[in-house]
Amino acid sequence: MNFDEVINRFGTHSVKWDMMEPIYGVPAKDGIAMWVADMDFRPPQCVADAITKMQDQGIYGYYGDEAPYKDAICWWMENRHGWKVTAPEIFTTHGLVNGTAVCVDAFSKPGDGIVLMTPVYHAFARVIKAAGREVVECELANKNGRYEMDFDAWDAQMKGHESMLILCSPHNPGGRVWTRKELQGVAEFAKRHDLILVSDEIHHDLVFPGVKHTPMTLVDPSIMDRLVMMTATTKTFNIAGSHSGNVIIPDPDLRARFAGRMAALGLSPNSFGLYMAEAAYTPEGAEWVDALITYLDGNRQLLDAAIADIPGLASMPMEATYLGWVDFSGTGMAREEFTKRVEKDARIAVNHGPTFGKGGENFLRFNFATPRSVVQTAVERLAEAFKDLQ
Repeated sequence: MNFDEVINRFGTHSVKWDMMEPIYGVPAKDGIAMWVADMDFRPPQCVADAITKMQDQGIYGYYGDEAPYKDAICWWMENRHGWKVTAPEIFTTHGLVNGTAVCVDAFSKPGDGIVLMTPVYHAFARVIKAAGREVVECELANKNGRYEMDFDAWDAQMKGHESMLILCSPHNPGGRVWTRKELQGVAEFAKRHDLILVSDEIHHDLVFPGVKHTPMTLVDPSIMDRLVMMTATTKTFNIAGSHSGNVIIPDPDLRARFAGRMAALGLSPNSFGLYMAEAAYTPEGAEWVDALITYLDGNRQLLDAAIADIPGLASMPMEATYLGWVDFSGTGMAREEFTKRVEKDARIAVNHGPTFGKGGENFLRFNFATPRSVVQTAVERLAEAFKDLQ
């Protein structure tokens, strides 16, 4: 596991690198892609071996006998998260954006309000709007550079047409690992307003030392009849192109409704994703994840230290994910100006804060899951781009 290896991803149909110049105008010749949330690391050897085994067999037919695959998921959740899952609870979707879309389709109707705690992962709002539902933005409180939940304010916002809450846990882009107390508050909020609670926990394996993620399913037994869990191998092991994710539903009635929509939409999983997931959710995969976390923690510290040295910039303290959330409001610059300096002067492609909803206006999101030498070059360029503030 050589995380320092710089791998040239240009010309590989990588959206992160091949679309950097067309979308952001950041030149391919020397630009740095720090936007799309995939990593510039090879996945563990066990995953590569699974694909080699498929290739050697030579026939890419329909996948059957999901028992070993589901056993691997159950093993991982219990051993890494203390969460006991049974095979009947597990659905496989075409990634978790697809999983979110099926949840919206199965558990709400056109015109319903779907609650998001913003700023939050931008695909949620995109799916909700495309489905003819209303995005209800409950803005997180930014308390001294750290996001906190504001249930009193959110209670006052509810109009009664809301039917679902989508929780991002750990939080993207803020990097928060919600405490058990905060998650209990989410559970009570969902019960108060009779909301289906969809907990997207795709980043649950990417948690830094000293912090512990709590699966929503372990928080409050009284919400099992309204809880939908979403997890995936894709972020953890850098296999997002496999487009596979798991929707895990404890309640039999909710399971039946979800299964009905899956059947109606003709959805079935990609065999490559299932082979990779089964290989990843193993002791060898776990060892790789532990090494990855250590490496990402070093990159996080490098980015945070560099941001702290630029007056007017502040990175939100990261407890999880590999996505730095940087506040530029202290510069006094308009959004167009600080964005131009990052993209044109520093030649770094990043995600724009407003795409994440209310509260993101003065932020940019930096993906630091890349070799440390690339992060070092990026922070040097940032320092140069904002040198007049030094």
